[in-house]
Amino acid sequence: MKIAVSGKGGVGKTLIAGGLARGFVTRGIKTIAIDADSSPNLGLTLGLTPEQTRKIVPISENKQLVESKTSTGYSGVYNLNFSVDDIVRQYSVPTPLGVNLIVMGTVYSMGAGCMCAPNAVIRALLRYLVVEQNEAVVMDLEAGVEHIGRGTARQVDALLIVADSNLKSLEIAKHIHDLASAAGMNQLFLVGNRVMNDAQKDAIQSFADRNGIALLSFVPFDPKIIEADMLGETPLKNKEIPAVRTIDNICELLLNKPL
Repeated sequence: MKIAVSGKGGVGKTLIAGGLARGFVTRGIKTIAIDADSSPNLGLTLGLTPEQTRKIVPISENKQLVESKTSTGYSGVYNLNFSVDDIVRQYSVPTPLGVNLIVMGTVYSMGAGCMCAPNAVIRALLRYLVVEQNEAVVMDLEAGVEHIGRGTARQVDALLIVADSNLKSLEIAKHIHDLASAAGMNQLFLVGNRVMNDAQKDAIQSFADRNGIALLSFVPFDPKIIEADMLGETPLKNKEIPAVRTIDNICELLLNKPL
């Protein structure tokens, strides 16, 4: 099961990505979570402390690793034929929730764009994780899906696009949906997050219907999520929180879908 999670900044996509990764692990599935956001905080959601999270060097910023993989000894000429399985072994970080975490750093298109050394490593690693690894992978992405690229997009089982009832959030969700469709992704689902009442639910549902976007689930607003964030704790440990239970149910929905 390979899932990518995207959405406008601040809509709660990282919580949903972390909850899905945790859900796979609790069902006995070995899982890697990829933080591909330029402001990574998936580690906190998976139970790492701020101190532990700050010590993680993103793959894109690990100069020694990048040079060891791509250097040819000639300036501006990079080796693009290298293995990355050792990166998964050496640079994935175990988390208290049982999920192994890899922090990518900024990710550009896998199929085009910058061919600099860090991006060559990132592209190769993403392709390895999405195409070759026989385990669950959950990717927490920035808004937009260009960095998945045409070469690998078809290999992701599903893209979840997270939005709340704010029209700006929904419009960005539509943009992501259109980009993903153009990149060849077929299993695209909207997740309405932080839903406080029926009016907000109706707004999200109506937008999805008008724009032909499949709506997978609504995640309720829950002040306990905000409280946990204020305390620097992960709410995912508490399955009594309705929002956490709902995200776990999304995991079950995905596992039972003919993706």
